[in-house]
Amino acid sequence: MAGTAAAGGRTEVAPGAVHLPGWLSPERQRELVAACRAWARGPVPMRHTRLPGGGTMSARTLCLGWHWRPYRYTRTADDVNGARVAELPEWLAGLGRAAVAEAYGEDGGGYVPEAPYAPDTALVNYYGPDARMGMHQDREERSAAPVVSLSLGDSCVFRFGNPESRGRPWTDLELGSGDLFVFGGPSRLAYHGVVRIRPGTADPALGLADGGRLNITLRVTGLTG
Repeated sequence: MAGTAAAGGRTEVAPGAVHLPGWLSPERQRELVAACRAWARGPVPMRHTRLPGGGTMSARTLCLGWHWRPYRYTRTADDVNGARVAELPEWLAGLGRAAVAEAYGEDGGGYVPEAPYAPDTALVNYYGPDARMGMHQDREERSAAPVVSLSLGDSCVFRFGNPESRGRPWTDLELGSGDLFVFGGPSRLAYHGVVRIRPGTADPALGLADGGRLNITLRVTGLTG
């Protein structure tokens, strides 16, 4: 049934989909913002991804480990500058493992991942005040391992739907800076998107001079080479 997740505490939005508000400490958030700023300088810079239909995404994206473009992964950013993307840092992969362990611990709602979490790619999306993300599935991966999402900066309204269609039922929830959202198992292919950004809600001490929202998603591609 459609609804709005309760604020505060741990919320199981759907089977295998867990929201943990404030999971990242303020210090860790600042470290991640600084890391994103460094990654944005290259070797492959942030860009507005061009979609097959000719449009462009309003959020800007950069990739680590593997380069994502609609709708496949490559090691080189052939749609940007042809450079090989930066490696996924082990410390960031470790943060992803800690996130999955936290989400699916004793209160994991009965879902247990089939294998230890070993992310090999990260997508970093930057949302300006007017940016959005339409309802979509993360389905280019050959692995069914969970997706880990970390939020930094301005809050957003995040819509988490169902695996069958872009339509209802869905749940709208507020994702604030430092929040963790993990989805796997029965919810791994659920449609999801960003409905709106709430400008001015980020702590100025975070280091996002122009405001906006950063979202880091960690994934397991299941690819080799």
